[in-house]
Amino acid sequence: MRHLKRGKKLSRTSAHRRALLRNLAANLIYEERIVTTPEKAKEVRPFVERLITLAKRGGLANYRRAISKLKDEDAAHKLFHEIAERFKDTPGGYTRILHLADRRLGDGSSQVIFELVRKSTQSKERKKKPKKKVEEEVSEETP
Repeated sequence: MRHLKRGKKLSRTSAHRRALLRNLAANLIYEERIVTTPEKAKEVRPFVERLITLAKRGGLANYRRAISKLKDEDAAHKLFHEIAERFKDTPGGYTRILHLADRRLGDGSSQVIFELVRKSTQSKERKKKPKKKVEEEVSEETP
């Protein structure tokens, strides 16, 4: 029985698997978009989302906890000072997995783009600005 056994082994030892999760999470925090396999992305997603939630709460204890999970102080700094501010009003769902059609050349494995979700308010502001300009131009031409 598999009671309380969550997560896939990914054909690695536990230490190698832990290092893989930390490295993928740190790279995602630095780059905000990485290309990896679907299995790895699905495994690292809960780890990253918990870290972002931890960063949103803030505080020194949570900052130290993030450093101990990531083993990367620079990634924790970016997580707490840039990424947490971006998602402060978002209740969850900070990451996205997009499947790619192309397969990896070496072994033919399927690939995904694993990225942090951008804030949607920026796109709404861009849409609103042109509409206001058009309305102003129309009102100037009518008199």
